[in-house]
Amino acid sequence: MTNVIKTPKEMREPLIHRIRAGLIMMGSATKAELCQRLGISFPTISKFMAQMEQDGEIRYTGDDDSNGGRRAKRYSYDPEYMLGLAIFIEKNETNYSIFNCIGEVKEQGTKPSVLQQDVQLLADLIESLIEKYPRLRSIAIGVPGAVNNGKIIFIPPYQQFFDYDLKGEFESRFQIPVVVENDMNASVLGYASNFEMENESLVYLYFGQNGPGSGIMINGDVVRGSTFFSGEISFVPQYDNLTFHQALLMEDRNHRVVIAEDSQIDAVARLIATFAAILNPRVVVFCDDEVDEALLARIADRGSAYIPQNHLPKLLMSNWRQDYLTGLQHLALNLMITDCC
Repeated sequence: MTNVIKTPKEMREPLIHRIRAGLIMMGSATKAELCQRLGISFPTISKFMAQMEQDGEIRYTGDDDSNGGRRAKRYSYDPEYMLGLAIFIEKNETNYSIFNCIGEVKEQGTKPSVLQQDVQLLADLIESLIEKYPRLRSIAIGVPGAVNNGKIIFIPPYQQFFDYDLKGEFESRFQIPVVVENDMNASVLGYASNFEMENESLVYLYFGQNGPGSGIMINGDVVRGSTFFSGEISFVPQYDNLTFHQALLMEDRNHRVVIAEDSQIDAVARLIATFAAILNPRVVVFCDDEVDEALLARIADRGSAYIPQNHLPKLLMSNWRQDYLTGLQHLALNLMITDCC
């Protein structure tokens, strides 16, 4: 086997990533505290932190009380050193959030949808935000379609975005790390983060502006599948030769799905039962502008006809847009920590 020789930069980056993540998570720390937490020697920690302080990435915040010897110096990460952009595109809108590396939002906004237009509009928006925030160091983009390593592989009916390498195109253009994620995968990640359920098994359902979709998390890991098609529940076959999407549709097929009829409730209950039998999630989350407590009670009652009640997941609702943005922020922050020198 051929040994791969790493360059000094490649050997240096993982340590910086660990120190950066440690300081952001801890809020502040002494060198000794970081040594203990990260398992890195004191001389190595000192060397890297000296360079990070010189670069303005970390700052000295004062001395700890003395225990008889020299007082230890305390450092914190400068939250404004790097900024991230989370942006998601939907049928009727484009939402974005600029935030620093401890999650504080600097700006949020909503623009017209780019899905009905050209991808150049999205590029123009990002370019304007980069000009306004020159410390922007990572971009997370959410799309209502299946994504394979930054390339959109399924996004009906927006064919101008089909097979589009959004990650590659924008990284080349802006020279900033980019992650592209399916909307529901980002949403389940954001919900788990918001409610401290990072190690749980969850399903997030959204009937949506573009047809139903789901994000699936198993024991803390987002499930994307072998061809990155996981969660495309529109295709789940149900009964009478109908898919799940077809079972939800009523007379007017051009408007957003509204769950109200017994047949629609039955279709959702069958889907919940399918998730329960195969994945056994703790919670299924619904968008709070699509359901209410009474509707969830009807779905749960119907679901008990298919699965023993003690095995049915809890049915909860949440703010989908906030969860979506939180998930994208999580992805962008991870890029900041690991892809920025």
